[in-house]
Amino acid sequence: MAHWLMKSEPEVYSIEDLQKDGTSLWEGVRNYQARNFMTQSMKPGDLVLFYHSNAEPPGVAGLARIQGPAVPDLTQFDKKSDYYDPKSTRDNPRWHCVPVEFMERFPALLPLEKLRATKSLAKMALLQRGQRLSVQPVTRAEYDTIVKLARA
Repeated sequence: MAHWLMKSEPEVYSIEDLQKDGTSLWEGVRNYQARNFMTQSMKPGDLVLFYHSNAEPPGVAGLARIQGPAVPDLTQFDKKSDYYDPKSTRDNPRWHCVPVEFMERFPALLPLEKLRATKSLAKMALLQRGQRLSVQPVTRAEYDTIVKLARA
């Protein structure tokens, strides 16, 4: 089982939205490395830290689980969507997404500032300068540390 951090702007799709919906496709990712993580590395059952980005403050809001394999992201074919890609075809889709299911909403957001202040997380990809990837792997130790901090 692998562990991931997936970012979403809470105004677009929050942990509360996932809690209400139960499951959702992680649509709209338009970065090749993030797409490759979803199509080549993520497996059903993998665990996810749900991160609220572009928020005040940003931070980890809860937990989710990868529910199934990657599927074509239908927003790439919708001309009215912000994520429309005219170079993508149904026979050869460029973008994929994974279904995620809600697991837990933390009692309070675990802010980025607290993550930065935790010595054992110093090497975490999220905390490295210039790291903006919306889907990124985390180690089991990083995942466990964050869950413990959030539940404390």
